[in-house]
Amino acid sequence: MRALYCVFVLLMLTGCDKNEVGDVSLGIFTTKDIKLDAVADPVVTGVTCHVASIEANLDLSDPSDSSLACRQTGPITADMIAQIDKSKNGEVLFTKSKSIFFKTMKIRRIFDAENQTLMYLSYSTKETSGSFKHSLSTVPLWGTEAYSTHN
Repeated sequence: MRALYCVFVLLMLTGCDKNEVGDVSLGIFTTKDIKLDAVADPVVTGVTCHVASIEANLDLSDPSDSSLACRQTGPITADMIAQIDKSKNGEVLFTKSKSIFFKTMKIRRIFDAENQTLMYLSYSTKETSGSFKHSLSTVPLWGTEAYSTHN
């Protein structure tokens, strides 16, 4: 009985997500929902990304499909851009478990210095294999304090 209670509590906690801003049911006879998360960039605080992904409540693994839209929602300064990882791999800003078997959805920020654009990439990974499903959104620095006329 205690084990059943623990499983129930764990299932309830998996539905608790501080980033979740929307939840759309895909129908009465399905256990799949579209979850909408808002993710604020922790360094470039003037950018917020919204990601939509499928959550299959009773499945062991959620689908890898996701959609990503990132927009400027506040000021972007040169100091913020100076603090970000400028490597070609960029840096992971957000992770969300999609399976009990090490499947994770990630959002990564990569800086395109030549075009002065922040690129945000959403993708899923498995420890045993990768996934080709991904989504990309860009936030140009044009019109912000961070835009530089000399590269």
